[in-house]
Parts: sequence; structure tokens; C-alpha cells
Amino acid sequence: MSNHPDPSPATGDEGYLVDPRDWTEAFAEAIAAREGLVLTEEHWSLIRWMRAWQEEHGVSPGPRLAVAFLKERGGGRNRLFELFPYGYVKQACKIAGMKKPRIWSTG
Repeated sequence: MSNHPDPSPATGDEGYLVDPRDWTEAFAEAIAAREGLVLTEEHWSLIRWMRAWQEEHGVSPGPRLAVAFLKERGGGRNRLFELFPYGYVKQACKIAGMKKPRIWSTG
């Protein structure tokens, strides 16, 4: 991880970014490390897709869309949990800099 003098972006009490525009790859690496994950290219592929979806649609992609993204690449729901053992909402969304989802399940 590179050194950066900028202060950490603001997060809520559960670690989700207050403003998703503050997200950086360094933030993702720091959150992943805190969660005990080493981000592989497969993680980054999903994270970058999530960021692009949010940029294009103005909202975070739901878990079904993420599973569909992984299915196109030979994965699926089980692979999502292999990549993010604590789940899409609790881990993938947090690392990808999404706002804390209000209505999604933890799956």
C-alpha cells in the first residue's frame, strides 16, 4: 500500500464510507486488510465493476447483480462468499466504498 498524506475518508460507525466519491484503492486495501483479506485480481474485478455500476446508475448494485457478474466469469453465489466470506453487504460493499445499504439482506 502506498503512503498518502491525506486523512482517511469519513466513515460511519460500521466502517462504510459516508461519501462514496471519497473511495480510493488505498482505502479498499486498508479495509480489506482490517477484514483479513488480501485482494486478488478477481476481487478487484468485482470491486471495479461495482464502482462502475454505481457511477453509471447512481446507486450501488444489489447482490443479485454481483452474482450475475460473477456467473458471467464462471463463478456465482458461492464464489461471492469465497471472495468475501462475511458477505456482499458486510464486506464487498464496504471495501468497494458503497454507502451502507438500508434494505438489502446480508447475503
